[in-house]
Amino acid sequence: MAFSLNSYPVIYRARYSQDGWQEEYLEKSHKTPEEEARLDEAEAAALVNSRNFFDDMPLVSYTTQYGLSCFEGLKALPQKGGGLAIFRPDRNAERFYNSMKGLYMPPFPEDLFINVVKETVRRNAALGFSISYKPEWEKDSFINADSIYIRPFTYSEGGIGVNISRQPWVIVVISPVSAYFSAGTPDAVITNRIRATPNGTGWIKAASNYAIAALAKHEAMDSGFIECIFLDAAERKYIEEGSSCNIFFYLKSGELATPELGDTILPGITRSSIIELARDRGVRVSERKVSLEEVIAGAKECFVSGTAAGATPLTSLTYQGKKTVFNNGKVGELTAELRDTLKGIQYGIIPDTKGWLVRVE
Repeated sequence: MAFSLNSYPVIYRARYSQDGWQEEYLEKSHKTPEEEARLDEAEAAALVNSRNFFDDMPLVSYTTQYGLSCFEGLKALPQKGGGLAIFRPDRNAERFYNSMKGLYMPPFPEDLFINVVKETVRRNAALGFSISYKPEWEKDSFINADSIYIRPFTYSEGGIGVNISRQPWVIVVISPVSAYFSAGTPDAVITNRIRATPNGTGWIKAASNYAIAALAKHEAMDSGFIECIFLDAAERKYIEEGSSCNIFFYLKSGELATPELGDTILPGITRSSIIELARDRGVRVSERKVSLEEVIAGAKECFVSGTAAGATPLTSLTYQGKKTVFNNGKVGELTAELRDTLKGIQYGIIPDTKGWLVRVE
């Protein structure tokens, strides 16, 4: 798994009150990166624990008891020309605002979000906690490239009894991250579980949504697949998304189709970026209902998208024991082109003509 609990030492924390957001940057216990790399396993674990625990926040809360929380995931990427750049933080800021509002929390201002993620990355980099660009990443289209993962999330005030959070914290932690999907054949399976229902929280990046996703992904991996794919709750015939990613199908008709957004599908930032990149290339892109039957009969390429996943090809999809193979089990041409273009922009080897990258100064 790509993610790591080895968070960098500078952590942002803000608490909402009637006077607004009260902010602080906490510099947790640390040594130099070189010294930390030389620690033995026990010493390293103790240092990680010292960064990941707070003794002034409630154990019993609406977050720990009922999953009342939301979060974001975005990346700061080392640039070929030097330095770091964050990919489309304005879109994450907007989604975080909407998620908090959807959970009836006081929403975190979008401009503050952008400034906070930049500053948290900058402060850690100033202490030496950063990542430098490696030319060898280009050899495999950045599949195994490293980056810095930024995780903003909410944590509620103390409370018990089903209720909403009126004085939440917003916390930002960052850590190094590598390839999301493990090595192996990129096969996926349709899960029988239901991720989201109409009039629910599927459109919110809510912590509670990921309980079902975690179970379904675990079951898929236990059966030899790298990912699970959910069908809709109402009719059980339309593709929705993966455990933590949106999904695309390149059809034999020349159409690139992805499930339309609604209250059961998360509006992915990578998803919208890929749609724009495909349309720039003259590809006909449709956001609509995509049936499993249509995919089995007419899809020639398939890939999933997300902050962690990037644009990751799936070479097969299995449903009730029947396996549908895409592009003879090889990465499709359009999938590879979109993946390489996205990564090229993110890592600074392709000019960012869209203003998607925000430099960390």
